[in-house]
Amino acid sequence: MATIVSTLFMALDGVVEIDPAWHFPYFDERMGAAVGEDYEDVDVLLLGRVTYDSFAGAWPDREAAGGDDATFAAQLGDTRKVVATRGSAELGWRNAEAIRGDLIEAVAALAAEPGIHKILIPGSVSVVRQLLAAGLLDELRLLVHPVAARRGERLFDEGEPIYPLTLLSSESLPTGVMRLIYAPGTIPGTRGYAGATEHLPGAAEA
Repeated sequence: MATIVSTLFMALDGVVEIDPAWHFPYFDERMGAAVGEDYEDVDVLLLGRVTYDSFAGAWPDREAAGGDDATFAAQLGDTRKVVATRGSAELGWRNAEAIRGDLIEAVAALAAEPGIHKILIPGSVSVVRQLLAAGLLDELRLLVHPVAARRGERLFDEGEPIYPLTLLSSESLPTGVMRLIYAPGTIPGTRGYAGATEHLPGAAEA
């Protein structure tokens, strides 16, 4: 069964709708290396239609232009891309295919395909939310910028149930960006306020 990984850029207030004004000033060599690590050994990119259209509208031209980003652009082009879409328009980019119907069933089947070991979801907030709710996401990788965006789409919408997470690793980048990697977790017990009072300041002296 493949590992399903989400990678997102995030502001401190949970906004994951990227604004170049607060994102690119923090994109340094170390963040580039972190992004590279996320894309290592990826067998399939899983994208929502909005994210796919953004990628397909930029990266093929960047590959053709042959600039500093051409190598990464070629990597994206060469990777199998599976797009969750209700639209009928042609995808156009090489190695891209559409999945329609029930997203959860399709992703579960994709993860079970022989030879697929890692599925990466860049952006694609709606897809990530649905996989979180279905318990199919194995890792949530966040690059949290030290800025409050104050507007834009947030990763976590209101609803139930809550999503307990386990922190697998954390790293502070030179710009102040935090790289946080989470896996699904559990709440540590059922303690309420009464059980917490022994840990309040001065409780041991009472």
